[in-house]
Amino acid sequence: MIYALALAIGVIAGLRAMTAPAAVSWAAYCGSLPLDDTPLAFLASPWAVGILSLLALAELIGDKRASTPSRKVPMQFGARLISGALAGAAIGVSADMLVPGLVAGILGAVIGTYLGAALRGAMARSFGGDLPAALIEDVVAVGGAFLIVSQL
Repeated sequence: MIYALALAIGVIAGLRAMTAPAAVSWAAYCGSLPLDDTPLAFLASPWAVGILSLLALAELIGDKRASTPSRKVPMQFGARLISGALAGAAIGVSADMLVPGLVAGILGAVIGTYLGAALRGAMARSFGGDLPAALIEDVVAVGGAFLIVSQL
């Protein structure tokens, strides 16, 4: 179950890089993701929750701009890999599986990046514009993140 959750939160990171760490930070802050006495305990702090939530909100807004680069360019792709690794590791470390969680998070981020780009492109073509596709992707990312952390 931990592997599946870490992989799934990685997929979310592939869709929206900051949503995944914000979600695990909220889960840790609320007590459903026990990170005490782990290297990732900082994610449970009010500061981490606040900063990651603001970054996630900024990403949701910024993603709609025409000047936003593709998620597949090195900088964007790298951010998704790091985000997936962090979120997956947080889920893994709660069950003493930090490295497997980290690896599953990275794998999920790769899947989410490429699958998300392909599906969003297909939706944008069918809608005749990117905004509806982007909004659907937002709902999937935020809703999916909530569903994943609610299983912890």
